[in-house]
Amino acid sequence: MTSELKRRQEKSVKIIETGDGKAKKEEASGFSESRRLSSVEKNLRHEFADPDLLETALTHDSYANEFSCESNERLEFLGDALLGWVVSLLLCEEHPGLSEGDLSKMKSRMVSGRSFAGYAETLGLGRHIRLGKGERRSGGRSKESNNADAFEAVMAAVYLDAGFEKVLDVARGLFAQALRDRDVSPDCKTKLQEVSQSRFGRKPDYRILDESGPDHEKRFTAEASVSSGVTGKGSGRTKKEAERSAAADALEKLGY
Repeated sequence: MTSELKRRQEKSVKIIETGDGKAKKEEASGFSESRRLSSVEKNLRHEFADPDLLETALTHDSYANEFSCESNERLEFLGDALLGWVVSLLLCEEHPGLSEGDLSKMKSRMVSGRSFAGYAETLGLGRHIRLGKGERRSGGRSKESNNADAFEAVMAAVYLDAGFEKVLDVARGLFAQALRDRDVSPDCKTKLQEVSQSRFGRKPDYRILDESGPDHEKRFTAEASVSSGVTGKGSGRTKKEAERSAAADALEKLGY
């Protein structure tokens, strides 16, 4: 056993022993802190030189208040600014001919709580966020804000651990589909529902057609059906992302 692995396990045991029964169960369910962290590192494709950064990035302030440790709020602050810059740079690289207005629209779509929560889902962060007892009871793991904040904090942790180029490397993989989809927005599903109900008197039906790739790099293909003759197809790194892409395709076919 390496000294680093032993240190992580000892730290996990200490946390388990000082918490209440439910906190013990939650921390123990991952067998050890090292295994929790290894799962996230695998999804990020980055092994932290300083694992405490990742641990802090996944620590909600409710947990920090209960166990007197540092929360992810400062990392979230840094990650928010960092991701704005990263997305701007990647958009300029991907679309050298787009106007400032079009780039700004794409950036506002990508740099949002809803989008960041989706990327947190892709990385599997939700189940690893350390929450206080009250926040756990109120369904904190499924809250969009908690997942979006964790994503910002984790990306900031990657930056502090390995530098800007590593952040770009991780971001290019995560944002690849969004960088290409110039017209796909989180509101496409809402718009398609409005159009479908108005023209066909029914809501769209969504189904997942295909799922491929390893756990850390899943790709989903979805279909959106609004009538017997109109269907849209799209793909993404999450089911929700694929459904949004399919909705955009259906809207295009309907002339929107």
